[in-house]
Amino acid sequence: MRLLFKQRFFSWFDSYDIYNEDQKPVFTVKGQLSWGHRLLIYDALDTHVGTVQEKVLSFLPQFHLFEGEEYIGCIRKEFSFLRPKFTLDCDDWEVNGKIMEWDYTINSASRGEIARISKELLHLTDTYVLDIRAPADALRVLMVVLAIDAEKCSRNS
Repeated sequence: MRLLFKQRFFSWFDSYDIYNEDQKPVFTVKGQLSWGHRLLIYDALDTHVGTVQEKVLSFLPQFHLFEGEEYIGCIRKEFSFLRPKFTLDCDDWEVNGKIMEWDYTINSASRGEIARISKELLHLTDTYVLDIRAPADALRVLMVVLAIDAEKCSRNS
């Protein structure tokens, strides 16, 4: 399954549209005013399906993940040299980035490769391609990408 993740050009808060390969909307992400990033995820029927909430005042960046209203875990940035690395405490997933922080892989100790994420260059806004092995993992992969993008945004502000 391939998803295209595009940040909206004119938006006061973080807002994204996520499309499938046929350019049909799959998810919409709406940023909400809060201390730290708070990103609400809606499906194509405008039903709230998830939230990514930044935990402020932590040594390394952390984001709480919710499916619907249920807390499912946290994604944490790990201390690493040159190559960004994140772990999830709700799965056995590990996220590893390349030096330029444009490409990532999500791997599972029990299931192998979950997804590949690549940033497309030469766009006015952040645009990512998410290649996901199992469609059932799409929401969690999207949450990972949102957390990584929010972490980079916070660092560069």
